[in-house]
Amino acid sequence: MIIKKADSAGFCYGVNRAINIVNDLIGEGARVCTLGPIIHNMEVVRELKERGCRPIESIDELKEGETLVIRSHGVKKSVIDELNEKKIDYRDATCPFVKKIHRIVSQANPETDVVLVAGNPEHPEVEGIISNCKGDFYTFNNEEELDKILDIIPEKNYKQVKVAAQTTFDTKEWKKSVKKIKKVCTNAKIFDTICNATSVRQSEAEQIAAQSDFMIVIGDRHSSNTGKLFNICKRQCPGTVLIETANELDLSRVRAAKQIGVTAGASTPARIIKEVLDTMSEEIKSGETTNFEESFEEMLEESLKNLNTNERVMGTVISIAPNEVQVDVGRKQTGFVPVSELSNDPNVKPEDVVKIGDEIELLIMKTNDQEGTIMLSKRRVDAQKGWEELQDKVDSQEILTSKIVEAVKGGVIAVYNGVRIFIPASQATASRDEKLEDLVGQEVDFRLIEVSQRGRFKRAIGSIRSVLKERRAAQREEFWKTCEVGKRYKGVVKSLTSYGAFVDLGGVFGMIHISELSWTHIKHPSEVVNIGDTVDVYVKDINEETKKISLGFKNAEDNPWEILKRDYPEGTVVEATIVGLTTFGAFANIIPGIDGLIHISQIANKRIEKPADVLSVGEKVQAKITAIDFDKKRVSLSMRALLPEDEQAPAKAAPVEEAAEEEAAPVVEEAAPAEETAE
Repeated sequence: MIIKKADSAGFCYGVNRAINIVNDLIGEGARVCTLGPIIHNMEVVRELKERGCRPIESIDELKEGETLVIRSHGVKKSVIDELNEKKIDYRDATCPFVKKIHRIVSQANPETDVVLVAGNPEHPEVEGIISNCKGDFYTFNNEEELDKILDIIPEKNYKQVKVAAQTTFDTKEWKKSVKKIKKVCTNAKIFDTICNATSVRQSEAEQIAAQSDFMIVIGDRHSSNTGKLFNICKRQCPGTVLIETANELDLSRVRAAKQIGVTAGASTPARIIKEVLDTMSEEIKSGETTNFEESFEEMLEESLKNLNTNERVMGTVISIAPNEVQVDVGRKQTGFVPVSELSNDPNVKPEDVVKIGDEIELLIMKTNDQEGTIMLSKRRVDAQKGWEELQDKVDSQEILTSKIVEAVKGGVIAVYNGVRIFIPASQATASRDEKLEDLVGQEVDFRLIEVSQRGRFKRAIGSIRSVLKERRAAQREEFWKTCEVGKRYKGVVKSLTSYGAFVDLGGVFGMIHISELSWTHIKHPSEVVNIGDTVDVYVKDINEETKKISLGFKNAEDNPWEILKRDYPEGTVVEATIVGLTTFGAFANIIPGIDGLIHISQIANKRIEKPADVLSVGEKVQAKITAIDFDKKRVSLSMRALLPEDEQAPAKAAPVEEAAEEEAAPVVEEAAPAEETAE
């Protein structure tokens, strides 16, 4: 005889979560009741009732001081609305995968869309789903029912067809339905909402049934997913039976079978599965063949491995080493937690996580009876607890805070409540040019954008950028409320172009034109500022239509003409540097940004043919400021005024206007207006 038990048999995530919520409330001493059976398994419901959890059929039956728990299938939207309106204390144990379907159908446009739901319209889960539809909807349970709906769709000329499925819908029936929908409704948007655990469970059951001459499906007869399992197995193995407990097992068929397959619905507790297997074991022990009995014991042990593995135990830390932590779990074996199973943070030190004497919850990973050791994991317990919490936070879009522990290919990893959250590079920073490595070790705010589970594989994806984007939007709104010309801001230089620097003012970008960066001529903004610099700027101009902002950077007190007016009045003797020579004179730099003209007649106390005969570029000379025209931005200098006079009458200093007439270019050009601004 060969016995094959499906690995996927037993509680799914949603059912296990619901049971845990009820158990936790009972453990806290709360008076608990559930709106309808918490799951479709009357054995479990009966056990919970014995512990004080009573099922009720309506909110009116709720007594004062009781806490209501919404079952894993969910309830109609009207029920949730009533609970909130009456401010009733309740816990929502609706499976997160079911709540996802609620969200999908609720987003359909009631004026243009139609929603198709694959599932039994009388099932509580489907009732809850369609109650969230705001417009037209149809349900179908098979291909025949779908055909009738597809005849109606073209007549009503819906612009968008949205299709979802009950989480436990038959996967084969779903695939056929999807294929047909795509042919008729080319614009259909199809959401594959069948729970992956359901898909895996059905596929595994079908394979085992095909190899068995006796197939046992364990589960409540009112359970939708158990019923579908039975139908799937029955197609492959005519000798398929559905039982709720071990008492219903036909032992004569067990003895006659050569290959037995065992699976169980998502609402079937491990205890009942174990009882069925134990009953078969006892029946075989009472038979005549001892060799067969021995082989069955081995098979039974193998079958029960996955029921005993992952058992949680409490342990007390007795020693801490760099590579492991030893714990006492109240057994003969020595318990140890490898450092890799202590935390999801690869950089953490054991002594930072636990202290000697700490009591911690652990998961049994492996038992070695020969060596007398038990390998345990704290990391996985933390992850399981954290995972249940994360499912709810996807819907709430709550902002979470955690530390980035490492940069990996394509993104970074944050650890929240023991769960590793992958944040893709595209969602990790505000701009793509920021380095991911710079985030490691930083506390960041993020929100979850996906939490999914495929069999034993779990994935949680987060986004830092969505939080930053939201905050920048708020900053922009606040900025435009108070922004006005002349107001000063501190900003960060984010990028440079040939014509200016773009500055982040806090959600809004402005541009400093190159002419506004310096009172002196520069060829590129990088001569004054660099990316990442914090700068003090003021709003020079606002384009209300385009929302573009021109920024000023130069301070009035730094204007060289203001400095000249204050510190260098007419008559001042200065040391100037020759910067240019022409036929009519020499230009000399007085202070940065201002050049003056020494007319040829003011270079020497005797006639010269050309300035180059006396002066050279770069030479420093003593000169007297003889005239300043602030309107035209021109300065006249004289070297001759500082030299001894010869016998001839001194030549009269050429006025500023005369210098201009002799083709003297303006010493300082007016700053060009900003031609380009940025939002």
